[in-house]
Amino acid sequence: MSILGKIFTWWNGATIGTALNSWRHGEQVGTDVQGNAYFRARKTPDGARERRWVIYEGANDASRVPAEWHGWLHGSGDDVPESNLPPAHIWEVDYTPNATGTHGAYRPQGALERGGKRAHATGDYEAWTPDS
Repeated sequence: MSILGKIFTWWNGATIGTALNSWRHGEQVGTDVQGNAYFRARKTPDGARERRWVIYEGANDASRVPAEWHGWLHGSGDDVPESNLPPAHIWEVDYTPNATGTHGAYRPQGALERGGKRAHATGDYEAWTPDS
């Protein structure tokens, strides 16, 4: 991405301001398999929760944060997930991005996006009227 893109866009990776803030005030604690980088604040005021954040590799999509890192971001544990991850199971599938709003989104039969062909009514429905 060009330098102008980094300055003016927020939806694809980190802006210049976020990257500078992460470099000045944060320390990188790890990355996940998708390349997202996780940070925490170097200094935390007394009595305050530790500030934690993620810089996405590519599109800023919160569904790209794995469950273990999501828990760490929200303070469920103090340990970095990479230090205590269980081995992957053979039945686990790789990440697929959220397809809502794209051509890959789920569209059931009868949806307008698929031509709008609905099954004919079977006659088992009787409309309500206030007089009855």
